Amino acid sequence: MNNGKFTIKRIKEKDNKALAKLIRTTLEEYAILQCGTVYSDPTTDDLFALFQTPGSIFYVALMNNEVVGCCGIYPTEGLPNGCAELVKFYVGGNTRGLGIGKTLMLQSIEFAKQTGYQQLYLESFPNFTTAIAMYKKTGLKI
Repeated sequence: MNNGKFTIKRIKEKDNKALAKLIRTTLEEYAILQCGTVYSDPTTDDLFALFQTPGSIFYVALMNNEVVGCCGIYPTEGLPNGCAELVKFYVGGNTRGLGIGKTLMLQSIEFAKQTGYQQLYLESFPNFTTAIAMYKKTGLKI
């Protein structure tokens, strides 16, 4: 998808390094503990491999050929049948407010619907107040 300002595409292996940096930089920006979070999770360095799992997808937002956001759907183990998780939803600080996050989230939700998921689960940090407000505005129950 291309809206003139940014492009949304499926993850490619070459995106791994930039995505890991985006995620870790965002967590640092919001002063979120690094131990025990996605910050220290080894899968953060190889998201391409993780999202080869059937029933999953991972979208990457690009602006001027730079990775500026990401969001995905993942069939997380332990969730009820027909439920997947909205995961790894991050938008870089200098590109927030441009509609990138909303586009990523809605495209991920659309994939989940088309794949047959009836419910989505998500986890967030209280520090991510803008994202939480967007979840509520989009109709997600928090």
